[in-house]
Amino acid sequence: MLKEIKAENIYIVCGQTDMRKSIDGLAAIVEQKCRLDLFSESLFLFCGRRKDRLKALLWEGDGFLLMYKRLETGSFNWPKNADEVKKLTQEQFVWLMQGLSTDQPKAIKKISGRIDIC
Repeated sequence: MLKEIKAENIYIVCGQTDMRKSIDGLAAIVEQKCRLDLFSESLFLFCGRRKDRLKALLWEGDGFLLMYKRLETGSFNWPKNADEVKKLTQEQFVWLMQGLSTDQPKAIKKISGRIDIC
């Protein structure tokens, strides 16, 4: 289900998050630590120390949606730098949900601009 979420922006809160935190605690992290707009159409992702559980926070206009995912085997490939917030593309988000790194070295990178063909 999480792979199907469509949000304007997807942010991963790097480092470890206390997974006992609920909506209010996670919202405080977004506002105070990350300094991001909590009420934008953004999905915020948090991961605990074991890296096998993930929480996602999303504002839906009339309230917050808190999602929780626990992997039965394996772990998420989660960035360790605790002072960083990383913006993901939809493609990177799907990779993360599949247990892959968000930085795929063999992925074809999209380019901006026009290429003239003679």
